[in-house]
Amino acid sequence: MSGHSKWATTKHKKAIVDARRGKLFAKLVKNVEVAARTGGGDPVGNPTLFDAIQKAKKSSVPNENIDRAVRRGAGLESGGAAYEAITYEGYAPGGVAVLVQCLTDNRNRAASDVRTALTRNGGAMADPGSVSYLFHRKGVVIATKAAGDGELTEDDVVAAVIEAGAEEVNDLGESFEVVSEPTDLVAVRTALQQAGIDYDSAEAAFLPTMEVPLDEEQARRVFRLIEAIEDSDDVQDVYANYSVSDEVMEKLG
Repeated sequence: MSGHSKWATTKHKKAIVDARRGKLFAKLVKNVEVAARTGGGDPVGNPTLFDAIQKAKKSSVPNENIDRAVRRGAGLESGGAAYEAITYEGYAPGGVAVLVQCLTDNRNRAASDVRTALTRNGGAMADPGSVSYLFHRKGVVIATKAAGDGELTEDDVVAAVIEAGAEEVNDLGESFEVVSEPTDLVAVRTALQQAGIDYDSAEAAFLPTMEVPLDEEQARRVFRLIEAIEDSDDVQDVYANYSVSDEVMEKLG
């Protein structure tokens, strides 16, 4: 099980964990606001906003919160902050490379939060460029397996997206991951919609070009570090180039 797949599914499941619901809502709303500010408040003409809204709705963010975020981002309502997108690089235990994407209105706070989470959990900050080359940016759509007349198969998904530019379809257990070039992301997502296939999220993500296999203790430490980083309000996404066997995952529960 690769790092990006594990966290793509885990991020969705976090929506139902009450202790983290408020923090997750805030991050998703921030993402909607920034998308509206960058590309305009009409989701029809702003695919990034469309997908940000879809992701927020899938995680049960109230429509009122989403609508207000769109209005703030589009300049139709006061109270919006000037968020800046920043990517930090670092290392986790076991030599695992970590990319941390932030949306923040305070660069110093974001950097401090990420550095503290890394150093307190056996990791370290890395110089810009020293880790990012181990990842490539891809379009990633997570499609749900549940369908109206039964469970979706991999062949169903492949048939729907192959002409839209999809490069691969991976079975994640409870869902399918469809990978494409970022420029084909909207076409792939649209192809799934036209085929009547529901999806949880569609976004540009960083996927590892190589992965570091972890044993049980290393995996425990890496997961703990990623959780600590994600606890920062400024952090939107964390990507790591590890792989963990099914056997180790079972031991970790």
